[in-house]
Amino acid sequence: MFLFDIPKIDEELEKLHTETLKEDFWMDNKSSGEVLSKIKSLENKKENLYKIKEELENNIEINEMLITDNDEELADELEKNTIKLGKAIEKMELEQMFTGKYDKNNAIITLHPGAGGTESQDWVEMLYRMYTKWAISNGYTVKELDYLEGDEAGIKSVTALISGENAYGYLKAEMGVHRLVRISPFDSGGRRHTSFASLEVLPEIPENIEIDINPDDLRVDTYRASGAGGQHVNKTSSAVRITHIPTNIVVTCQSERSQIQNRETAMKMLKSKLLDLKEKENKEKIEDLKGIQKDIAWGSQIRSYVFHPYSMVKDHRTGYETGNTEKVMNGDLNEFMKAYLMNN
Repeated sequence: MFLFDIPKIDEELEKLHTETLKEDFWMDNKSSGEVLSKIKSLENKKENLYKIKEELENNIEINEMLITDNDEELADELEKNTIKLGKAIEKMELEQMFTGKYDKNNAIITLHPGAGGTESQDWVEMLYRMYTKWAISNGYTVKELDYLEGDEAGIKSVTALISGENAYGYLKAEMGVHRLVRISPFDSGGRRHTSFASLEVLPEIPENIEIDINPDDLRVDTYRASGAGGQHVNKTSSAVRITHIPTNIVVTCQSERSQIQNRETAMKMLKSKLLDLKEKENKEKIEDLKGIQKDIAWGSQIRSYVFHPYSMVKDHRTGYETGNTEKVMNGDLNEFMKAYLMNN
């Protein structure tokens, strides 16, 4: 693979651009979409390589200046730049592992609490904040699609779209059950509680990928939106819930202002879920899907977050751990993701 070879990237871009000039290029939406996606990805990679090259040249200049003038501020600048450059190169190397069909796509994340009522719902809110902070700090955008507030505190369920290149490639490392151990702020006796929440991560499926869904297999309900989203959400029955009856997959959307827009977004979510399930079950047709359900409880967690009696976050799949729980809860997840990608 031509990770740091700009001439090879240019050569590949030229081939792809030649493809777009063919008379029948736009006849096949799926094929043209794939070509355009590759062009965008390679152009982004080329731009990042030029930035790295520029930073490297800048560091060489600073280093040459330090040979003749031992300036402390310049030395600090060089050290910071070197760390920054190392991380940029490491990120590009890591992204070479994104060889999955949908790794470069946007990601749809959904968080659900396990048993435990307010405790687990509060844990969902904490995780949602953590993933939102991770997304923003890594240059992604977050759009809330559905939000159901907890009875007393926290969140009953939340779905969000994380947009940006490789969002799914990174976030697929986070899919599974997350376990929290802490002294509960909701327990007047100050006892230690264990809570569980599950994170589902799906790639957003592009428009050019067609999935044959029988309209008779769908039940569509509309209702008044609730939760965050502005005062307009309660004025009309704009929220949409779609149930795929054969698999009992349910998707909801209330983020848009109109029922039509919410339905379109909900259908995109359903499409992603069905395609993911189809590939997991290795079925040829959507009609053959049955659906699966995993318990959000003991024995199924991928990661534990311990706040008491000691501080530790440990990933049970890779063994990677850290004692800085505060940093992790503020979105510092890249090392966990890296460990997962290196092991899979």
